[in-house]
Amino acid sequence: MVTTKPATRPTNPRFSSGPCAKPPTWKLSDLADAPLGRSHRAAVGKSKLAEAIDLTREILGVPDDYRIGIVPASDSGAYEMAMWSLLGKRPVQMVAWESFGAGWVTDVVKQLKIEATTHTADYGHIVDMAALNYDNDVCFTWNGTTSGVRMADGDMIPAGRAGLTLCDATSAAFAQDLPWDKLDVTTFSWQKVMGGEAAHGMIILSPRAVARLETYTPAWPLPKIFRLTKGGKLIEGIFKGETINTPSMLAVEDYLVALKWAKSIGGLDALQHRANANARAVWNFCAANDWIDNLAVDKATWSNTSVCLKFTDDRITDGAAFAKGVAKRLADENIALDIGAYRDAPAGLRIWCGATVETSDIEAMLPWLSWAFDAELNS
Repeated sequence: MVTTKPATRPTNPRFSSGPCAKPPTWKLSDLADAPLGRSHRAAVGKSKLAEAIDLTREILGVPDDYRIGIVPASDSGAYEMAMWSLLGKRPVQMVAWESFGAGWVTDVVKQLKIEATTHTADYGHIVDMAALNYDNDVCFTWNGTTSGVRMADGDMIPAGRAGLTLCDATSAAFAQDLPWDKLDVTTFSWQKVMGGEAAHGMIILSPRAVARLETYTPAWPLPKIFRLTKGGKLIEGIFKGETINTPSMLAVEDYLVALKWAKSIGGLDALQHRANANARAVWNFCAANDWIDNLAVDKATWSNTSVCLKFTDDRITDGAAFAKGVAKRLADENIALDIGAYRDAPAGLRIWCGATVETSDIEAMLPWLSWAFDAELNS
């Protein structure tokens, strides 16, 4: 029983799953070069946006013939844009094992009303991706932010597929390996692994996705904010920094700061190493304590970014109230902020372990988790 509060505190108590912690070297003065009050269509604005695209390509290792665009409304806007613009030519395989994937199912089945087969798995589990029909289009999340369950790899996606794969990679990009040859559309936001600001999304298109856009017109009208083509041709400017709507140049500068930090520490390998070290500290803690466990069942699918945990002690009678109590104690002590499970997920905790989090802060927080558990159990 932990009756006294641990002596060591995290330097940064921010373990939110989005917006996530800033890079550890970040400071407000880093944004001094932002061209505030200038048009994003001015040379300085276009240059900043193009630099963000180029650095994203460099760090993620995106192939040269893939297009990268900055689009509105975070990852959700990017993924909606992809679904509304590309789907409908073929039947669709909709895949969901957590709340955001379930949201994409709703949009395709109830809003776009496309012929779809839905494959679902309970929280903590994953769909058998090898059982899908890849001659259909396939929509899925790579890493379930609200479930902590991720794709182990993309080996089950056939290279010779006839359909397109649309991947929501918002909690995976910059922390997990993404097999670009298996992904036709990939979306993510700045606010996750890179700790950027919210409201801006990224969309990455393979040559196969571009070909679909230029040869297929959906049956439904497309809002201006979703339009990627004009006159049957891709709007190339979107993928050079000529954004559809006005971006925040302050947020763009913040994303550039994060990208340059990532490059300075060693790029994608270093980012993955940091996330892995953070997640491993939590996994080891669970292994050493029989009252808490990973929500993800199969170790091969354990997320290294959004690590979701469940309490397993049979003395707990109200799991939701107990988890909220533990999270509140940690927040009140300024030890861990915003670590409650997502509202649609099973009761528990969600600890963000992305690359901008310091492993030393994870390690300092975990003894406090033991303290909060005991305090709540005995309250």
